[in-house]
Amino acid sequence: MADVAQIAGVSVATVSKVVNGRYGVAQSTLTRVQEVIDQLGYETSLGARSLRSYRTNVLGILVAEFEPYSTELLKGASGAVGPTGYELLAYSGGGAGGADVGWERRYLSRLSGTLIDGAVIVTPTVVEAVPGVPVVAVDPHTGPSGFPTVDADSFGGAVLATEHLLRLGHRRIGFLGGRPDLESATLRESGFRHAMAAAGVTVDEALVLVGGYRPETADQPAHQLLSEPEPPTAVFAANDLSAIRVMEVARSLGLRVPEDLSVIGFDNVPESAMATPPLTTISQPLQQMGAEALRMLVDLIDGKERSTHSRLPTALVERSSCAPPRTR
Repeated sequence: MADVAQIAGVSVATVSKVVNGRYGVAQSTLTRVQEVIDQLGYETSLGARSLRSYRTNVLGILVAEFEPYSTELLKGASGAVGPTGYELLAYSGGGAGGADVGWERRYLSRLSGTLIDGAVIVTPTVVEAVPGVPVVAVDPHTGPSGFPTVDADSFGGAVLATEHLLRLGHRRIGFLGGRPDLESATLRESGFRHAMAAAGVTVDEALVLVGGYRPETADQPAHQLLSEPEPPTAVFAANDLSAIRVMEVARSLGLRVPEDLSVIGFDNVPESAMATPPLTTISQPLQQMGAEALRMLVDLIDGKERSTHSRLPTALVERSSCAPPRTR
């Protein structure tokens, strides 16, 4: 403020009145001060603003890390925030890829009260109430709870993926699951088993392994699946990053996708379309989920009545990584 006052040739008190929209400043002075503010790129402190008004008009989107899934959600939230009059703060504390249980409580305690008026939290491990801080959870580990929640139809999407492989003629299908502590991973395995049972196909438990949703954790179980004495003719991986790693492992073992092995993923992150070959997958409307969570949070802050759980549909996206099984 002192810099603005010096250049504009007014007092700091006058700049304070302009910044805070108070009366008692001549129009010519107000215009001059605003020109200097724009010239210097001056912004008031969010913390100071919140102390005066108890509102910052800033919403947070908190993630364990910025990876393809959370980045797509962020794009959706960013696109939806404009008409609301709020600004959006994306924050990650580098919580070891989300393996650190309770990361969201620390993030909320750092930002709430002085920086943000509410938060969208992506795949939280635990969500506990912070007084006065509205929270919307996207795909929480334990599924819908007392907090407003946005997620996608993981069970139905897994059924779609498995039925697609079955229609192609596959019967020996491997499943590379997600993190056991995440409800979406449990639902995807349940959908896989449901579709197999409905088709009268027995699941070989040796072909059901945990991939952990990350390329590095999917590497070893992918090798294990494809090195079985009787390997699967197709693999359904519970997310795209794991599916892409399965294709990489297959190539390292001399297998061709989809001629020798069909692979299907889940999420439809941008990387899936750029994979070699382009990955058939189940699309979650990730940007729509981010936008819906943002709108739900604004309604929560404004006290509007609405449903506290929004589950969005999934859909099959056919590309080039699946084909009928090769005749042996």
